[in-house]
Amino acid sequence: MMRMSAPGSDAVPIPYFPIFLRLSGSRVLVVGGGEVAARKVRLLLRAAAAVELAARELNEELQELAGAGRVRHVATEFAPELLQGCRLAIAATDDPAVNRAVAQAAQAAGLPVNVVDDAVQSSFVTPSIVDRAPLLVAISTGGAAPVLARRLRERIEAWLPAGYGRLAAFMHRQRPRLAAAAHSPQRRAIWEHFLDSPGAEAVLRGEEALAERELDHLLADAPARGEVYLVGAGPGDPDLLTFRALRLMQQADVVLYDRLLPEAILDLVRRDAERIFVGKSRNRHTVPQDEINAELVRLAREGKRVLRLKGGDPFVFGRGGEEIETLAAAGIPFQVVPGITAASGCAAYAGIPLTHRDCAQACVFVTGHARSDGSLDLHWDQLARRGQTVVIYMGLHTLPQLCAQFIAHGLPPDWPAALVEEGTSPRQRVVVGTLADLPQRVEAAGVQGASLVIVGEVVRLRERLQWFAGSKPGS
Repeated sequence: MMRMSAPGSDAVPIPYFPIFLRLSGSRVLVVGGGEVAARKVRLLLRAAAAVELAARELNEELQELAGAGRVRHVATEFAPELLQGCRLAIAATDDPAVNRAVAQAAQAAGLPVNVVDDAVQSSFVTPSIVDRAPLLVAISTGGAAPVLARRLRERIEAWLPAGYGRLAAFMHRQRPRLAAAAHSPQRRAIWEHFLDSPGAEAVLRGEEALAERELDHLLADAPARGEVYLVGAGPGDPDLLTFRALRLMQQADVVLYDRLLPEAILDLVRRDAERIFVGKSRNRHTVPQDEINAELVRLAREGKRVLRLKGGDPFVFGRGGEEIETLAAAGIPFQVVPGITAASGCAAYAGIPLTHRDCAQACVFVTGHARSDGSLDLHWDQLARRGQTVVIYMGLHTLPQLCAQFIAHGLPPDWPAALVEEGTSPRQRVVVGTLADLPQRVEAAGVQGASLVIVGEVVRLRERLQWFAGSKPGS
């Protein structure tokens, strides 16, 4: 098994590293004395920074703060020497030349600097903030779309109760008690149970004594073993995850994941969860299935919440049934979260309905994976029929055999067929043809990614039903 921590090569770059900086007692230089500077000063004072101002004039608010000794007005003009001993700098004047001079001097001194409304000159940006201290939610678009960031902040402000700051403070005060009573995986499980219990609601109402009694009850009944979440991640588009899948992904301690999962979905797993790659590819089984089953049991017995994350649906060619048989025999608690299987997801994004009143009254899912001797052991007399759609998983490398067998068992050579590569992702390609020519079209297109084959008259509907922007017409 391969333990992973770093994101894959397809991870989307982020323009800034998100960080919360402790500024209590640290000197911060703000250059500027108007309303823009005052907004930055308010936030810096909330963080208990020692704010120094360099400005020819101060507005009324900043004058009051200076008069009360809450900030220091140290200079009327900026000079690089003012940065000595500072932790960071903010340029908030209406003079681009002064702002540029502050940025250049700060960067030369190795200090983080923010130039208001100028992302190019800034080495850091200040995000939109939802303040539920000590809980803070920071939202940033890296300066690309500040109006969008503000809109998201408004929505989170409306959704996030004011009492969540009180809840965060309560949990912080209780951490030493939990650290003495339970080991790390148990602590996480206890807090998860607490947040779903009446105790959390009690904190939000201000009834902390009741919340402490609920926490006492959970500590007395601390879970001795973990649980396994068997979660279907869908065909690739993160937007197709279920709410329940996302919730369990966020609370897992360790994730065992497959080859076909994109980094955009793995990024939604709790960031400090341990990653273990157990993926399989054609003719290469990285980890045998019985070892995966044993690892699920072992990790759960350590008290961990184990996420078994699979592409598509765990019970459709996903060996989910084998895994939960092992868990049930070992007495390990588990949950199963269905996912959108590749057949329905890829067909929908390709604009191909799986059933249609006029031409397909049934739909059959089969696997096109060849046996060890290279043969395909399928019920061809049941598959090669009109009036139904056949969806073939793992059929790319056996496509010539598949098409030949469909024709040999009665379907005409001009029967519609399509292959969907990397379905539901921005890299999706759809190759459309017939049983007679689809293998040649796929070879000419150089298809190599994860693929699904669809055979049936419904394929003809794609010409007028394709809608997904990432979908490219077939050859």
